[in-house]
Amino acid sequence: MHVTALASAARPAAHPANRYSPTAIALHWLLAVMILGSMAFGWYMSDLPFSPQRLKFYNWHKWAGVTILALSIARLAWRLTHRPPAYSQRVQIGTPSWQMRAAEWTHVAMYALFFIVPLVGWAYSSAAGFPIVWFGVLPLPDFVPKDEALAKLIKPWHAVAAYTLLTLVVLHVAAALKHHFVDRDGLLARMGLGRA
Repeated sequence: MHVTALASAARPAAHPANRYSPTAIALHWLLAVMILGSMAFGWYMSDLPFSPQRLKFYNWHKWAGVTILALSIARLAWRLTHRPPAYSQRVQIGTPSWQMRAAEWTHVAMYALFFIVPLVGWAYSSAAGFPIVWFGVLPLPDFVPKDEALAKLIKPWHAVAAYTLLTLVVLHVAAALKHHFVDRDGLLARMGLGRA
């Protein structure tokens, strides 16, 4: 066999040019599952009566928030160092410019909230005097000093930021489904679903 053919066979196949890289796809879906799961869990536990079980759930929620923050840093770093795939010609021709701009701004806002939601939660936990010990092993520094008045001020903003993120996620999913089922332009293939 020719040396060039051997070298080609030894290299892993590159991902298609119209799809995100496997790393970007994995980070996208992992964060999607974690964010939605953490939101659902946060909504569930907030109505529980005060108990050791509720305190345990709050710790789990905080661990998830710190993990989401770490994954968001990794995802942003990957995005800044790897160009996203170009939109297919079908998407470019069939999508009005205002929708393209709305998609860009929605992505920017979601990325910002990936950081804002867990950081505000961390700040609230610190101000309320409940340090975060990630997975019960790694103590994290307080984000702000303990301050009961500050904790009361911060608490509602964690919920506001989380619900804002949830609203943008719903819009993002609705737009993706519209591209898939109405426009049939193969946009979802960029994130590993279906054919381009």
